[in-house]
Amino acid sequence: MEPWLERYRAVVFVALIGLALTAVILFQSLRPSPRSIELSTATPLPSPEATVTPRPLRVYVSGAVRYPDVYALPQDSIVKDAMTAAGGAADDADLNRINLAAPVADGQQVYVPRLGEENPPVQPPSRQLSAGGLVNINTADTTILESLPGIGPTLAQRILDYRQAHGPFSQIQDIMDVSGIGTGIFEGIQDLITTD
Repeated sequence: MEPWLERYRAVVFVALIGLALTAVILFQSLRPSPRSIELSTATPLPSPEATVTPRPLRVYVSGAVRYPDVYALPQDSIVKDAMTAAGGAADDADLNRINLAAPVADGQQVYVPRLGEENPPVQPPSRQLSAGGLVNINTADTTILESLPGIGPTLAQRILDYRQAHGPFSQIQDIMDVSGIGTGIFEGIQDLITTD
């Protein structure tokens, strides 16, 4: 071994240790610090309940109107709404011969007679009654529904509200899903109603 290395062995050892410590300190200080993990304990807000959009009524408006055609109208529309959708009454319309406040039903024809017209076409009935004379609970208005035994104005309105919120009934037994219509009322009307 070289004589100078023997003499300065302790100094070289301390210098090497110092260099090693400096390297470790530099490495630690330049290394990015790890990000802390944050756990969220917040409860997510419930998503809003989906609402059923009622299907529009399709109504054929003809006669003394500006633009006769089939129009899509919102639920609870009346004859006046149908006439307005068709561009309004023509100049020769006889509005005293029709009820502008009458409700319209899906598939109905609204015919506006002309002044002096002797025999206006007979409007086909709305789809409120089926061919067999049964009440169609999917299209009947409150007046027709009230003709059923045990169904008054309140229950008739609940049926309409239920249809608007949930869509048409798929079978007649589904009418018991309407609040206030139980087995007793259903048994009294089951032979008088249909969903077709």
